[in-house]
Amino acid sequence: MRMNFGFASLIFSPPITSTMALFFLHYARVPLSAILLFYLLTYGCFYGKCDDFESGSTGGSVGFEDPPEIVAKALLCFNDRYIYSACEESYRLKESGNLEVPLEKTEEYCNGPCLSETELVLDCINGIFSNFLFYNRATLQDVRDTIHAGCGYGPQRGNFDVLEHINAERGNACRASNMAALGFSFFILGLFSLLL
Repeated sequence: MRMNFGFASLIFSPPITSTMALFFLHYARVPLSAILLFYLLTYGCFYGKCDDFESGSTGGSVGFEDPPEIVAKALLCFNDRYIYSACEESYRLKESGNLEVPLEKTEEYCNGPCLSETELVLDCINGIFSNFLFYNRATLQDVRDTIHAGCGYGPQRGNFDVLEHINAERGNACRASNMAALGFSFFILGLFSLLL
């Protein structure tokens, strides 16, 4: 007389029951695959959205000066008459992080003194406070990237809208990271289905 211990009896039984266990395991991975696929689809849709930019602490050691003094020094770079001397005032980078260069003035901005003077302002701020955030939450690198794209000869030429550039870059980064996570998850799913 043989006692029935559920699934354990399938594994530790004569060969005919072992075949049944293999048959069971073969079909058990289909629901597991469906569950994993559902998880991956919901993971890609709900997790990793980059709609809101959360800034943490600006980090880094700033020496013995108070943060307001450091920010005040960085803000002086915008009004330094030795830096901004030849660029028309309406095209200058502002504390808000905006560059208001009309499309028809792209050549004048990119080939004239404004480009080099704006780079000097960014270098001045970077020398004082490298983690500086403009009022629109743009970083120094965001502004540099926008200027590079606006003065480049690609599809973004003449577009000096810093916020639009930031949103496009962050959106592309989020899509790329979600696609990488989804691809890696499918790789793991395929690996598990081969092992079962």
